[in-house]
Amino acid sequence: MRAVVQRVSRGSVSIDGKQVAQIGRGFVILVGVGQGDAEADAAWLADKIAFMRMFEDEAEKTNLSVLDVKGEAIVVSQFTLYADTSRGRRPGFSYAAPPDVAEPLVRRFAELLGGHGVPVQTGVFGADMLVEILNDGPVTILLDSPKPKTE
Repeated sequence: MRAVVQRVSRGSVSIDGKQVAQIGRGFVILVGVGQGDAEADAAWLADKIAFMRMFEDEAEKTNLSVLDVKGEAIVVSQFTLYADTSRGRRPGFSYAAPPDVAEPLVRRFAELLGGHGVPVQTGVFGADMLVEILNDGPVTILLDSPKPKTE
């Protein structure tokens, strides 16, 4: 699985002019599911993100997690994170998991992140969403869940 984690002052998701998610300080997390990803990948990402120190303390060092600052999160599924741009001008998406695999894993990731104590809202899987991200810093981290080593 792949996640783009953006530290935000606020974020929201709207569909057809109706707001479906809104947060203040915290993370907007764009999540992509790749071929072969499983629940272990979702668990690894949720744990990493919940405790990752991306917020500044009183000494202006990034020593605080989203939990420490009582932040929130919006999770948005984004298969385009698995775009293959190695050939031609049109990205290919064959590395992205099909919707019947991706949707439950994105939902599970959001549940696991919430299980760590982060209040989580979500976009709507497969919908055409307008995502507002007021990036704070800007701070943006790209994470890939570890893949098993092959010998």
